[in-house]
Amino acid sequence: MSIKIEHVNYIYSPDNAFRKQALKDVSLEIKDGEFIGLIGHTGSGKSTLIQHLNGLVRATDGKIYYNGENIYQEGYSMTKLRSHVGLVFQYPEHQLFEMTVLKDVCFGPKNLGLDEAVCQERAKKALSIVGIKEKDYEKSPFELSGGQKRRVAIAGVLAMEPEVLILDEPTAGLDPKGRNDILDQIAKLHKEMGITVILVSHSMEDVAKYVDRIIAMNRGSVYMDGTPAEVFERYTELEKIGLAAPQVTYFMHGLQEYFPDISVKATTVEEAKKAICDYFREGADR
Repeated sequence: MSIKIEHVNYIYSPDNAFRKQALKDVSLEIKDGEFIGLIGHTGSGKSTLIQHLNGLVRATDGKIYYNGENIYQEGYSMTKLRSHVGLVFQYPEHQLFEMTVLKDVCFGPKNLGLDEAVCQERAKKALSIVGIKEKDYEKSPFELSGGQKRRVAIAGVLAMEPEVLILDEPTAGLDPKGRNDILDQIAKLHKEMGITVILVSHSMEDVAKYVDRIIAMNRGSVYMDGTPAEVFERYTELEKIGLAAPQVTYFMHGLQEYFPDISVKATTVEEAKKAICDYFREGADR
């Protein structure tokens, strides 16, 4: 397994009147190569949880293991951890600061102590992966479009060659085309490079389309954990904690009122299309 979380609690401002428990007895296993969707309403604890995974925030109590090593043990290198577990914050383009695109993407590898030639090689590879053309390498990152800035910011994390990529609302503020481009690129990275991806998102359609497993948070605890079909099947329970299922889920349940035997497990348009075609094809064969 890649990451194991055991009974983790986290309390903000534990010693004053603003005390708030953000995580409550969270235990999870995240295996190598998984594509996970992390969902939850604002304040559910999902952003706090992901900041624990690369050591930006230290648990009040509990243990976190990365590849079998306790990250809280004495002498454990958080710098090394962060080179393996890359975290892309919401609106990461706000963190761009170098004079050129290439220099910005080189920043992470340089912090790992790599020489200039290796940094350049990694940066160019990462920029190519996210679809930034060579003609843009010497541009100021602030000249780029919103979607391109987002790609450059993601490239900055990829240049560190992480084994785990965590993305906190990576499509926030982008138009539909920009959103689809970014998510398609992330899905391609997952498939071709085999990296573990944890996607934090408020879009149930995006989660249903891309991820293999969903973890739903509520009030600092894990509320649900399963495949998209398993989680969205319990859409009435999700509604109780301020979430919803994809529109396709509601459509299929509405259709079931007229065709009781039709499968309602579809969570994407393609799955719904197949379920409907299969239903009527089987009906014609009967």
